[in-house]
Amino acid sequence: MLGLIGYPLSHSFSKKYFTEKFEKKGIEDYKYELFPLKNIEELTNLLVEHPSFRGLNVTIPYKEAVLPFLKKVSEEAAAIGAVNTIKIENGVLTGYNTDVYGFEKSIFPFLKPHHKKALIFGTGGASKAVRFTLSKLGIEYKFVSRNPDNSQLSYQAIDEAILSEYQVIVNTTPLGMSPKVDSCPDIPYHFLNKKHLLYDLVYNPSETLFLKKGRKAGASIKNGMEMLVLQAEKSWEIYGDYSG
Repeated sequence: MLGLIGYPLSHSFSKKYFTEKFEKKGIEDYKYELFPLKNIEELTNLLVEHPSFRGLNVTIPYKEAVLPFLKKVSEEAAAIGAVNTIKIENGVLTGYNTDVYGFEKSIFPFLKPHHKKALIFGTGGASKAVRFTLSKLGIEYKFVSRNPDNSQLSYQAIDEAILSEYQVIVNTTPLGMSPKVDSCPDIPYHFLNKKHLLYDLVYNPSETLFLKKGRKAGASIKNGMEMLVLQAEKSWEIYGDYSG
């Protein structure tokens, strides 16, 4: 059995994706289920109740909180500080991060030579994969938070000068996600232009208010659907042989 842990899980791409994978490949002995955990501590009992688990995907808000439950963590996931894929083999939980793979592959074709600095909206587990990827690509970054520390910006601090300097903007927050489609990060969108690239990890709706405002200002836009598919494909590879 495979599954997804997080909370809430009202809109899940993963169950449909993996179920279709099993059907297409004629794999009848596996199924993919959703496990909305109100507290990460519930994971211990979940594992006891389902000894047949082969792997788990991890989503908001547990990509960081799940780390203490793992026996092993891949070098990349350890460097990122967040896990979204857990392989379970002989009772041993090993954590991986496939968000980096998905994000890098999906944003790379949109990057231009002038895209040298980026703003990352949000500071959760997904933002850490984005930070790792941008650093890998040689793009400087700055986190933007509602409660910033000395190394971060507040949304209120974003002005024309900052947007002129930081021309890649990545939203890792759930703002704009269905059903709350009327929300978006509070920034001065009228200072955006065709040099900007707006990337939203949200994929439902396909064009969030954040992306709509960016497109209206002339910016290039990209949602998180391709990233989601790519990271799921990488998770599928990690889970490995399904014959046993």
